[in-house]
Amino acid sequence: MHMSDSLLSPAVGAAMCAVSLAANVYAVKKIKKDDICKDKIMMIGAAGAFVFAAQMLNFTIPATGSSGHIVGSILLASIIGNFSALLAISAVLVVQCLFFADGGLLALGCNIFNMGVIPCLLVYPLLFKPLVKNGMTLKNITVASIASAVASLQFGAFGVVLETQLSGITALPFLTFLSFMQPIHLAIGIAEGIITATILCFVHIYQPRRLVVTFATLAIFAGCFLSPFASPYPDGLEWSIENTIFLP
Repeated sequence: MHMSDSLLSPAVGAAMCAVSLAANVYAVKKIKKDDICKDKIMMIGAAGAFVFAAQMLNFTIPATGSSGHIVGSILLASIIGNFSALLAISAVLVVQCLFFADGGLLALGCNIFNMGVIPCLLVYPLLFKPLVKNGMTLKNITVASIASAVASLQFGAFGVVLETQLSGITALPFLTFLSFMQPIHLAIGIAEGIITATILCFVHIYQPRRLVVTFATLAIFAGCFLSPFASPYPDGLEWSIENTIFLP
């Protein structure tokens, strides 16, 4: 769901960069001093590295000719807290932008907002936490993970369409573009929710003492051994643009 610079006007891109920067400054201020310790920083780094590697692995959406990848913000928020998660996902998106040409500098603010601010500062506290307030049972974790991932992807996908429309750069019809973006990201959200629930249930059941080592190992495994199996199909955003443009 990484937006490219070609979809955005300078005004919209700059405005969203300012909003995302303000959100990150707010997150920094909300992080308690007790959280800034060696173990917590190592956990943030390891979990962020895993999400970075996992985002590079597109999975095929059956019968669509499209693919998707996890965003990982809900997973991060559940493991390290939502404010730390926003900083981690923002760092991941900055690295992807600067070194992997995934998104652009103009679109960086939009990507951080759609994939970081929405899930970490809105969906996690307003949906995930209420769904598990009666206890971190496997059922509650699963329901909260799937519902939160779906909500994050739906709001994020709508954000992409709205930001594109406000920019006025492309000729993508709003309703047509929206009609492709929302269903395909619903499927991606369900898949991400299942992956998130699986990881969180594993952590809840086994409570590994060395979560840092666990996520670092998962990151290395995903990057080195799973990358050859990444789907060759375009991701949900690219697929939606193609279908909108070439719609008969």
